[in-house]
Amino acid sequence: MLALPKGEAAPAAWPLPELKVPASECANWRRQLGLASNGRTVVVLAPGAVGPSKRWPAASYAELARRLAAEGHWIWVIGGPNEKEIAAEIANHADIRDLTGPDLRNAILALATADLAVSNDSGLLHVAAALGTPAIGIFGPTSAWHWAPLNPIAATIETTDDLPCRPCHKPVCRLGHHRCMRDISVDRVAMSVRQIIAGAPERASI
Repeated sequence: MLALPKGEAAPAAWPLPELKVPASECANWRRQLGLASNGRTVVVLAPGAVGPSKRWPAASYAELARRLAAEGHWIWVIGGPNEKEIAAEIANHADIRDLTGPDLRNAILALATADLAVSNDSGLLHVAAALGTPAIGIFGPTSAWHWAPLNPIAATIETTDDLPCRPCHKPVCRLGHHRCMRDISVDRVAMSVRQIIAGAPERASI
């Protein structure tokens, strides 16, 4: 609304955020990084977030990645330099690639190329949604009602426990138990991934 001319009425409907990445750019990027398409489903994991309380445990992401890689999927881990340590814990398998680093374009191109993304409540979840890539958002201390992308996403996952402290919207768990994220099981996220992959239309190889 701040971008509207002074006195102009707000429109009845706002356009949804949208990012477009040319297929040729995705293909060149894959060639440069040795990520040539081989027909396998690509699942991107975005384990970072602002504040530790918004992060699903790295061990849970690592177990999810291991299971999905064992099922034949290709796993890419994305994020900034601050996620390097988390990515190292996750990317311990030949079919799991660490694509974290200082260049945000790598994350955007990975999300544009992927068949599915799994992300905490972070900026990269919104990027995936704006690109139209099916995305699963994991929400702990924050509420999906408040903070999920405006674009539709494939699934939102929140704890089923009735926690009186949630949502607190705090970057650090004030009570120290982090149950809103720890209690979300790998089984549940993996099942959601499988359901979305099974029901997704086949995408053209990039």
